[in-house]
This record gives sequence, structure tokens and C-alpha cells, in this order.
Amino acid sequence: MKREIKSFRAGAPGPLRLLALAISMAIPALAGAQDAGNTLSEVRVTGSTETTEGSGSYTTSGPSRTATPLGLTLRETPQSVTVITQQRIEDQNLQNITEVLANTTGISVNQYETSRAQFTARGFDINTLMIDGVPTTWQQPWSSGEIFTSTAMYDRIEVVRGATGLTTGAGDPSAAVNLVRKRATSTVFTGSVELDGGSWSTGRAMVDLSTPVNEAKTLRARVVGEYSDGNSYIRGLSKSNGTLFATFEADLGPSTLLTAGLGRQQVDSKGPMWGGLPVWYSEGFRTNWDRSKSTAADWTRWDTSLDTYFASVAHRFDNNWKLSASYNHGERKADSHLLYLSGAPSFLTGQGMFAFAASYDVTTKQDDFAVQTSGPVQLFGREHELAFGYTSSTQKFNAQDRAALPTSFGIVPNFNLWNGTYPEPVWGPLAHYGSSETKQDAVYGAARFSISDPLKLIVGARVTDYQRSGDERFSNPFDQKYNGEVTPYLGVVYDLTKQMSLYASYTDIFQPQIARDINRNYIEPIKGESLETGIKGAFLDGQLNASAAIFQIKQKNLAVATTETIPGLGGLPETAYRASDGATSEGFELEATGELARGWNISAGYTQFRLKDEAGRDVNSIYPRKLLRLFTTYRLQGALSGLTLGGGVNWQGSTYTDAINPLGFVERIDQGAYALVSVMARYDFNPRLSLQLNVNNLLDKKYYGMFDAYSQITYLPPRNATLTMRYRF
Repeated sequence: MKREIKSFRAGAPGPLRLLALAISMAIPALAGAQDAGNTLSEVRVTGSTETTEGSGSYTTSGPSRTATPLGLTLRETPQSVTVITQQRIEDQNLQNITEVLANTTGISVNQYETSRAQFTARGFDINTLMIDGVPTTWQQPWSSGEIFTSTAMYDRIEVVRGATGLTTGAGDPSAAVNLVRKRATSTVFTGSVELDGGSWSTGRAMVDLSTPVNEAKTLRARVVGEYSDGNSYIRGLSKSNGTLFATFEADLGPSTLLTAGLGRQQVDSKGPMWGGLPVWYSEGFRTNWDRSKSTAADWTRWDTSLDTYFASVAHRFDNNWKLSASYNHGERKADSHLLYLSGAPSFLTGQGMFAFAASYDVTTKQDDFAVQTSGPVQLFGREHELAFGYTSSTQKFNAQDRAALPTSFGIVPNFNLWNGTYPEPVWGPLAHYGSSETKQDAVYGAARFSISDPLKLIVGARVTDYQRSGDERFSNPFDQKYNGEVTPYLGVVYDLTKQMSLYASYTDIFQPQIARDINRNYIEPIKGESLETGIKGAFLDGQLNASAAIFQIKQKNLAVATTETIPGLGGLPETAYRASDGATSEGFELEATGELARGWNISAGYTQFRLKDEAGRDVNSIYPRKLLRLFTTYRLQGALSGLTLGGGVNWQGSTYTDAINPLGFVERIDQGAYALVSVMARYDFNPRLSLQLNVNNLLDKKYYGMFDAYSQITYLPPRNATLTMRYRF
């Protein structure tokens, strides 16, 4: 199936208005409850190395465990790491994971539909989102709202580029994206409320409350609620998003912490596109649609939900060793009713487009259990750090579809005048389309040896047992088992000074593939080997982090189709594959994040690479080879000290793909380099109340979100603005 998409039903604006009214009425009462002065109550979270809230910074001096299970700072980690802090999320008004990654160094977002997108790094796909270090893999064609994941529940997003098999298990050698949840750490009642209003009648309200529960403050709770609703620059498209997050922390003793919570996100979309707009007219020349043009029918919808439940307990011993155990359960659902348009319309008559209606119901359930211990050891007169752990993950995926009656196929009379009017079919009952079950059990260990004062050696390995089985309607059943898959990790960090260090690292990652050779044997998993070396610095007492890196990623055992068919399977015809050397990505990266001077924050990153296959041809040429991500803010001084101004630019190099035009000739679809400019301004009336304006695509650049070999394109938003009122108490 080419494009299995899901839809959402837009909620009525009433709940948003009611929530906004309730918040606005509550603000005077909350303000009256504060001290007469303009200082905020001190909360325990401020300045903590385990959170970025309250730091006001674009970087962190705290530990990151996305690349390794060791608690290493950014300078101590021998891979490229970016942390999108809470301050950066607020300054750019980044409301979902797609917006975050589109502004992250080295990451590109290919938005090929209104409800699906592909995240990429260094030329390879990212198909895993980690939540508090737990990998959650989604089957990208069967989207269940992953790209709409709200940032309301998270303190920060950590991104490690390159292979990350030590912490993620199976995957691609692209990047690990770790969403780190907000914590219930405050020992006083505190919180914030936000109200947004923006282009296309969009609105949003969010409440974030933290409080101690008992007098001793050993039990603390936090609740976050968010609701957004609005239309779009695309005709007929609207979306509502409701998010609820609740967590608590309990001090079971002076050294033991229990954490538990739950989260729910419901995204309903009306009028989503399945596929894109045609690139060519049937006469053979290129189209140039208005950005509001849509292929969706009025009745199309795509509803998704994510429910998560989590609990962990951690104990720190007197010798500074720590033991922790955690359990996570997640359940994603998607229900869609869609219309796909294919073909090339005539410039004169608009005829030549065909419609295909389909409906899918998808459920993915995942259970994860993990236990880890880590701490220091004394050896040969020096202190070292060790970490060991065990993880177990089970993911069950099930897809069903509904027949469109009397027929799923139809003819579009005139696409040039298309306004979404198309009869909705009668849907049949749900029927099995495909299912799979994936299990991963792994043990891992990592050590950071202090060879000398300036020299640190990091070694680690993960041993994984992997099993995946399933079937789909249009393919043969599969059953794969790989025991003892070893993922090594080797890193060296040498301190040139107290602020700067040189580093080098090697690691890999494996990705099983459902492809068999002529002898009916599955092609071995793809191996993605990652080499990286560079220099890092932490300056201004850790307020500014900077790095420069060169990298090489080699992909091995990639299955490529042959012209042969596997005999004697007894099922559907199946193409035989062979293993190839895959692709090689080589490039460099520069990044600086943090505070250059008092009140001046910056995040700047530049990435450039080339990606070639074994024959020296470009691979994934629709992914940009050159990326610049820049955003900066400055808080004025003196009489204008309440005013913060900021702006940035996201620039990418040219991209292309080859496709067959309606006249039967191969023609290149390309997009030249382009830059998107954004600006912001915020005025703090006092330490509690602020008003912020964000403008995106300031120059109103018209550009593609994606183009592909199906001869389809999508456009991304024109200039748009959002006004945000934020109140803290």
C-alpha cells in the first residue's frame, strides 16, 4: 500500500473558549494570592541539572543519557548532541515535536502530507522517538499522530546524531530523539497559564500546576493540561489537540525516589490530505498551485490518540551507586477515512485525476521494563564510572481496514475547480489488514575509565535478542529471530584545557529487514557504522557549549531487489533480494548553543554531508545536504529591560528527485536553496506576566514540504503569526 494515512475530527471551538475564559478569570485571583512584591516564589526546580526549566538558557550543564547510560555532560559525550531547552521551546513557541526538529541542528523534516512526515539526520530516516530514554518505534506509513506530539509534557528534547544502538537497540544510523518529561520537583505551589491566538483562527490554552501534597513535602504532584483548535492555510483542514499529563514524585526515604504518572494526547483532524498535489499537468508542463489547494474531500478525517502510563523507583546508596527500575506502557490508536487522488489533470479541462477511498484502524501497544545500576569505582588510584542494565520491550501492531462500498474508485470531473465535494462511500466492517509483534531483550554495560587527568576512555556494548513476526494482506507472513546481536561503543575524550576537549567515537546500530534472497533466507540486518571525531568546548562557566565534528556513516547489508522471484513459497509472488554495501554518508557539523553574554542567547548549527550508494550515486536526494539552523534572542537593558527581541533563519540547500512526466520522459523535480526567517518579541510587564509575538516565514517564502517520485508535491505554511500571553505564579 502506497500511502496508508489516518484522519482527525476537528473539535468544536467551545471547549477552548471555556478554558480560556476560566483561565482569564483565575488570573486576578492567582495574582492576588501572591506576595505584594514582584519576585517569584523560589521553586526547587530552578537551577537543577536534571531540568532546564527556570534556567533561561539555550543549553544545559547537566548530564545527558541519550547517547550512553553514563551521566555525561555535553562536552564529555563523544558524539554530536543538541538539547532543545524549555527556554528555547518558549521563545520560538515550538508546540510539537515536528516544530522542534525543524529547528534542530542537523535535522530535516519532510512534510509529505498534512498528517505524516519523515524526520531525517545525516541522510537517514529517524523512526524512533524516545520518551525518558525508552525507545518507541512507530511504523511510519501507519502514522498515529507521532508528528503532532505536544511539547507541553516535556522539559526538553535531547538529540544525539549518528548511530545510537547502545541506548536504542534496533534502528537507523540517523539520530536518537529523546523527549524528557517534566518532573514534579517543586516544594511550593507554583505554575503557569498560557493563552495563544494566531493565524487561521488558531487558539491554544495551557495550564501547568505543581504542588507539594503533604506537609513534609515528600510527596509532590504536577498536572499539565493543554487544548488547541484551529483552521489551516489549506482549504478545509482543521485540527484540535487535547493533552493531559499528570505525574507525582514521592520520597520513600532520604535516598529513594518513586515517580509515576500518565499522559494522554488526542488529536482530531478534519480534511487531511492523503498524498500530495500533482506536479505536472497532463500536457507535460509543471503546475503551480495555490498553497491552499487540497486533494481532501469534505468528509475525510484522521483521529489519533496516545495513552502512556509510567512508574520508576530509584535508590542511591551511600557509596554513590544508584539502582533504578522502570515500567512504561504506551498505546497509540489511529482511525482514518481518506481519499487519495492520483494522475495528472489537464490544464484546459481539469480532467485526468482519479479518486481512491480507504479507511484504516490502527493500534500499537508497547510495554517496556528496565533496570539499571551505575556508580563510581576506584581502580589503580583513580575514580571511574560504570553502568549496567537490562531492558525488555514488546510492541504489538495491528491494522484493519474497511471496504468502501459500492466501490473505492472514482473519477474527478475537474480537479482545477476541486473544492472537496465528493461523495463519501458506505464503509464496510473492519477486516484484518496486517499485524506484527516485535520483542527486544537486551543487556548492556558501559564504563568511563579515567586513564589520566585529561584522558577518558568510554567503552560499552549492548547484546540484543530480537524477534519479529507478522503478516500483511499483500505479502507473505514473516518470522525473524536474531540472538546475540552485539552493538559496540568506543569513545575517547582528551581535555586540552578545562574548557575544551578533543574526542573520537565509534558505534553502530542494526536494523532487521523483511527481505529474502533466492535461497529463501532473510537478508542479514542492516548495519549502520558511525565514526565521528571533533572538538568541544564549554565556556562561560558552562553557559555556552560549542562543537565541531566530522563524521562518516557506513551502511552495510542493505537489501536491494533482483530480477528473480523466489520459488516454492506457496504464497504470494515474492521478489528475491541481495545484500549490498548500502550507502555512505560523510560530512561535518558546527554548533554553538547557550548564552554569549548576559541576556543574549543563541543556538546556531550548520551541517553539510554527501550521501552515495555503492555505485557512487546520490541516495535520498530529496533530503537536503546542507542545513543551517540559527535563532537568537537578546533581552534589552536599562529602561527597556522588560523587552526581549529575537530572530532566526532556517536555510537548506537544493534538493531533487527524478520522476516520469505524463509524456513518458524522465524529468527532474527540484527545489533550490531557500531560507525561512522568523522573528519574536516579548515584553515582561513584571516577573509574572508577559506578552509574546512570534512571526514565522516572515518573507512569505513559497516552498515545498516534500516532492517525490509519485509526482506529487506539498506546500508548507505562508507567513503566520501567534500572540501568546503567559502568566507565572
